[in-house]
Amino acid sequence: MKKEMLLVIASFFLMSLTAITGVYAIEETTKIVTISKEQADITGDGKVEEILLKGVPYQKEDTFLEKIYLEINASNGKKYSFPLESGARASFQLVDLNGDGLQDLFASVLTGESEGIVQNYAYSLKDFVQIDIPLPEPLEMDSHFLKGYKAEIKLTQTGKAYQFDLKDRKIYYNRLGLYYKGKLNEPTELTVNPFNQLQPIALKGNKVELQGEQRVTGIANADVIASVKSTWTFERGHWKLKSTIVNKELTR
Repeated sequence: MKKEMLLVIASFFLMSLTAITGVYAIEETTKIVTISKEQADITGDGKVEEILLKGVPYQKEDTFLEKIYLEINASNGKKYSFPLESGARASFQLVDLNGDGLQDLFASVLTGESEGIVQNYAYSLKDFVQIDIPLPEPLEMDSHFLKGYKAEIKLTQTGKAYQFDLKDRKIYYNRLGLYYKGKLNEPTELTVNPFNQLQPIALKGNKVELQGEQRVTGIANADVIASVKSTWTFERGHWKLKSTIVNKELTR
């Protein structure tokens, strides 16, 4: 009986050891890649930090990064990390977004290549304190198809409305049953997408603006009806909409 108990205990010990060894093997084979790196004083102490953008690819799909993060080796000897969303591509810039005289971290991650959607992040490490800097939200719009192969987009923030003649897509829409003899079969809204692009633009006097672009699509991602560009300025702790430009996307 004692021998049987010893055998059971030994089996559990060996199983546990195997499981632990397996975990360590996975960790050791995890591939961390450095996408890009920069050196700059981002804390304000007059000393340079090393900023690295790193990612962990999927084992079978190296083109897509399962984990993405910014890692800062600071001048105080400590290491700081800012997690980002997983995606196909990633990049970062050093730019003074909030106007405090220090460069901030502005990162972009392409989360889906087919949709072209980009997630953006902004961080400050002034005085070695990790702070999230708010970014502008995508513009809100009321958008829908109209009779006669037309569409309308109304920007919530400005109240301005824009109409688009879509007769060049008449055959396409008829085949899909959206229209019949110029009449809508049923009310149909357009799809207002998040930013597919948001980037800092340096101005004179060390000022920075952000320029964003959103796509408005019809019955599919490829059915792009308009691109809406917005320009933002940072005032009193938040981003203020400065201007908008709405352009029709031509069929290809």
